[in-house]
Amino acid sequence: MQGDLTNIATHHLFLGAPGQHDGRGAAEPSWPRRIPGALLGCCTAMLGLLYLLIAGTALAAFLLWPRTRTRALAALASGARRVAALDRARRFVFFGDRFPEHYKSSDQKVLRYLATRSYTGLLCTIVVGLLGFGVILAAVLAVRLVQGRLDLQELLTQALLGGVLLFLDVQGIYSLAVLDAKLARECFGPSEQEVLRQRIDELATSRAAVVQAVDAERRRIERDLHDGIQQRLVALAMLLGRARRSRARNPEQVDALLHQAHQESQEVITELREATWRIYPSALDSLGLKEALSGVSERCSIPIRMDFEVDRALPQTVETAAYFVVSECVTNAAKHSGATAISIRLALYGAVLVVRVEDNGTGGADPSGSGLTGLRSRVGALDGLLHIDSPLGGPTTITAELPCA
Repeated sequence: MQGDLTNIATHHLFLGAPGQHDGRGAAEPSWPRRIPGALLGCCTAMLGLLYLLIAGTALAAFLLWPRTRTRALAALASGARRVAALDRARRFVFFGDRFPEHYKSSDQKVLRYLATRSYTGLLCTIVVGLLGFGVILAAVLAVRLVQGRLDLQELLTQALLGGVLLFLDVQGIYSLAVLDAKLARECFGPSEQEVLRQRIDELATSRAAVVQAVDAERRRIERDLHDGIQQRLVALAMLLGRARRSRARNPEQVDALLHQAHQESQEVITELREATWRIYPSALDSLGLKEALSGVSERCSIPIRMDFEVDRALPQTVETAAYFVVSECVTNAAKHSGATAISIRLALYGAVLVVRVEDNGTGGADPSGSGLTGLRSRVGALDGLLHIDSPLGGPTTITAELPCA
């Protein structure tokens, strides 16, 4: 179980919010590993340039004719994708870059990337060639210095010019490497505009889902009050009315009616307390998340094993979401699953709180049900993720990832 939770938290931390990815690996590779990657990039750039020249020339007539332009462009982009795939593999092997697996760039983006890479790769080849030429000149200068055929003035002049050229070469290579990484991120992953658009869509969906979840929760509270507490209060009033009427005619029955009324009042108090805890548990503010979850365990008729591995204070919104995730899962397990045991675990991995609730019931939980839909909306409002695994026959495992940043 611990390994699964670690993988989930690491996955969330690496990918970030839904739709965002910077295309960078977790560990920065060393420079000896980057240098051959940069040199290989010059080769792939020349390969891309060669492909564009040959394929573009062969398909030029079809690209100019409107009726065949779409198919010709698709054929040109298909080959460009294969060449770009080499660059993607190069970035992964030598630079440790990782990109979204299921993201597919548009044909225009791939062709634009290949054309730009051909230009930057050509510049990089020239800069590397100048650097190599400078190394040869430096070696010749060193030989002349050893042979004593170089005076001090010429040595200082050559050293000054060589230092300036070396600085420009290094800066050029560094700038082209940064540009290469930027082009790869824009081609093999969503652009900033696409990420922003997706984020806006997610926020709009999340906001609508939260409104629906709040309305559904209000309807459930109203139903609980009307069908539960209100009916019990009516029964209590009827018992007290019967006791009052029987006081003169049948005094012996009064004690029995008052005893029933007392029991009914205790049940009303218990149900009212449970209803208020479903609205908002006051123990969260006064005692904290751990004690509030202990209250959930005490009120549940099924044995619960809880592991609480949180060693620091959490944001109030995260504590509230974690409480309702556990409370809803425990309630569903007690009412519908036929479970005999429930395990709850809360663990903090970096800036992510992972809440996992598992029961040994019959499974088959409906992710589209009102309760789980409300949980998904509540978790999604915090940029979290909710995973539901409930095959027929069980067990049911619900995992929530709640960012704490």
